[in-house]
Amino acid sequence: MELPNYFIADLPPEAPVTPLLVREACETLRRNRQAYLAARSTPRLIRVLAGLAEDWLNPASPHRRLALERGPQATGFSANTLARGLDAFFRQLSPENLRALLVQDLGHAQRLDEIVPTPVELEGGRAAIARGPELLVQIAAGNVPNPTLMSMVLGLLTHSAQFIKCARGASLLPRLFAHSLYEVEPKLAACLEIAEWAGGDTALETPLFEAADCVTATGSDETLASILQRLPARVRFLGYGHRLSFAYITRELLAGSSASRVLSDTADALCAWNQLGCLSPHVVYVETGGALMPEEFAAALAGELANREQEDPRGPVPAEIAAGIAARRDFYEVRAAYSAETRLWASKGSTAWTVVYEADPLFAVSCLHRFVFVKAAPDLAAALRAADAVRGKVSTVGLASAEDRAASLALELARWGAGRVCPIGRMQEPPLAWRHDGRPALADLIAWTDWEQSV
Repeated sequence: MELPNYFIADLPPEAPVTPLLVREACETLRRNRQAYLAARSTPRLIRVLAGLAEDWLNPASPHRRLALERGPQATGFSANTLARGLDAFFRQLSPENLRALLVQDLGHAQRLDEIVPTPVELEGGRAAIARGPELLVQIAAGNVPNPTLMSMVLGLLTHSAQFIKCARGASLLPRLFAHSLYEVEPKLAACLEIAEWAGGDTALETPLFEAADCVTATGSDETLASILQRLPARVRFLGYGHRLSFAYITRELLAGSSASRVLSDTADALCAWNQLGCLSPHVVYVETGGALMPEEFAAALAGELANREQEDPRGPVPAEIAAGIAARRDFYEVRAAYSAETRLWASKGSTAWTVVYEADPLFAVSCLHRFVFVKAAPDLAAALRAADAVRGKVSTVGLASAEDRAASLALELARWGAGRVCPIGRMQEPPLAWRHDGRPALADLIAWTDWEQSV
C-alpha cells in the first residue's frame, strides 16, 4: 500500500518545505475548517472517531498493517510493542469514553455545538458554549506516537483545523491516522496538515506561529521556552515539558501470587514503549519488611525482564544510546564490587535490559530503554523525601498497595504533587479522560462564552 500525497509529510524527501508552503497550508486549513468542520456536530465527530478506532483495532486494517510493517524502522519500536501500544490507545476511543471526556472537561456533551446549561448553571439563569481555536498548531514529540494521536483527536473534538509539526522522521503514525480519516471523511481530513522538520527552524516556524490561534508543544523545557519566546502575544500556548515517573510497592504485596502479579505489572510498565515517554518508571521503590526484600524483588524483576526479552525483544538502539547504557552499567558494576548495598543485573551480550538495586532511596534518573532502579524505602514518606529533587516534575506514580492503604497513599502522593496515581501495570495506558500533567486536556484548548439570562 502506497500513501497518496495528501499532506506535506507525504511529499518525497527531496521536495523542499518552504515558508510559502507553510503559509498557504495554514490559509487552506482555515478555509476548510469553515467549510467542513466548524458546523459539524459533536455526535457526528464522535461516530467518526469511534469508527476509526474500530478500524485500527482490526488486524486486517490496511493502515494498521502498514504501521506494523513500516513502524519498526520508522520508530525504533518492535511490531509487538507498536501493536500493544496502538491497541491500548484505540480501545479508549469508544463513544462512551469520548462523551465522558466532554462531560468531564466541559460539563455537557453538547458544549461545543450550542449554548447549554449544566443543572447548577440553570439554577442561576446561566448557560455557556465552548469554542476551540480556529487553527491549532501542534508541535509533537518524536519518542512515543500515542500522545500525538491523542492531540489530533482532541483537536478534532474542538472543531479546530490542525497543523501537526512532527520531529524529523517521526510522522509515519500521525500520517497513517490522518490517511485513515481521509478514506472515510475526506472533508474532515482536509482540516489536517502534517509536516516534519527539525525543531527550531525559524524560517518555517515563524509563518506557522503567526497563523496560529493556539500552539501546543511537547518537549524539553528548553524547547518550550524557545517556542514561547517566538509566539505572537495573542497566541495561546500550552506546553508539556519534561516529566518523570516512578513506582511504589508496599510490603503487603511482596508475597505469593501478589508478588508474581506485581513483578509482571512492573515488567509491563518497563517494556511498554521500551520505557520511553513521561509515564515510564525510572525508579521502583519497594517497601522493606515484606516477605520479599527489595534486593530480592530486584533479582526477580531481572528474571522477568530476561523472559520478556525472549518473548518481546526491545530491539536495537542507536550506537550513542547503547554506549550510554554501557557506561552507566560500568559505573554501577564498579560500585557493586565495593558495596554490598548496590547490585547489578543486566542482559548478556546486549543492552536490552538492566536492573540496578540500591539500598539508598535517593531518586536516580534512568537512561531508559528498559534500564530501571530498584530502591529500598521503609515507607512512602521516606521515598518522597528521596525524590524531592524531582518534585513538581513527576507525571505518574504506579502504586501497588493493599486495599486498606491505597486511598491514604494516593492522598499522600497527591499532596506531594504527583499528577496521576494508577496501578503499575497501567502506567503507560492512561484513560482517555486523564488530566495530562494535572491539567484538563480538552478544556485547556477551549475558550468560553457565558450567557447570563434574565431572571
